[in-house]
Amino acid sequence: MKNNRRKFIKNLGILGTTGLMMPNIILGNTQENQNYMLEKSRPKVLFFDVNETLLDLTEMKTVVGEALNGREDLLSLWFTTMLQYSLVTTASGQYEHFGNIGAAALQMVAANNGITISEKEARQTILKSLRALPAHPEVKAALTSLKEAGYKLVSFTNSSNEGVKNQFEHAGLTKYFDDMLSVEEIGKFKPFSDTYAWAARKMEVKPEECMLVAAHGWDVAGALWAGWRAAFIGRPGQQEFPLAPKSEIVESDIKKVADILLIYK
Repeated sequence: MKNNRRKFIKNLGILGTTGLMMPNIILGNTQENQNYMLEKSRPKVLFFDVNETLLDLTEMKTVVGEALNGREDLLSLWFTTMLQYSLVTTASGQYEHFGNIGAAALQMVAANNGITISEKEARQTILKSLRALPAHPEVKAALTSLKEAGYKLVSFTNSSNEGVKNQFEHAGLTKYFDDMLSVEEIGKFKPFSDTYAWAARKMEVKPEECMLVAAHGWDVAGALWAGWRAAFIGRPGQQEFPLAPKSEIVESDIKKVADILLIYK
């Protein structure tokens, strides 16, 4: 079995070229590091963030940009405002659906730039576009390979239960997941540590047996600080938080992450 895995590594040519990282170590193409990879234990559960990690936000950004009178320069401000107020909501002991927070953030950004958007228009813009996102091109093949290899796959999102159900039905992702978790049940958004601890309990595993796969530095930072393992997907415009622990795997898409996870024993 080990010889087969070594052959798999050689054929992929991934060591030394993937950007795979461990705390304080960048794995190179040496016999020692190949042996290390072959002995790396599998996480019991792979948790996948949804928006931007699995689903492509390009179309949503276009719709939001149109609502902001074509001001595409305001898209990043809108997204960070949405994240900021999800944290404010949780820190204040409150909960509101993520889509509604996105709509409120859209109104705020619009108002600060002399653009008028009604509450109804803002909600329709955000909720409709959130539910119509396609999967990134490599996602289905990657999930298929992981599922066939025996991994337990769980989605883990700040979106509501109904929201992610509709998203997955539209994107054709439902069949790939053993379970779908929404922070709606605990009423606390990621990256609060309680939220990751709740997800681990929900799946009846220890924190160190969990791995989060996500395209947001704040999300993998929260998971790592909660005692989880993490794989960071470096989608365009995304970076890890330099002050957080390093993710175990750093790659540009989910297929490349899956190729590495298939080597783990």
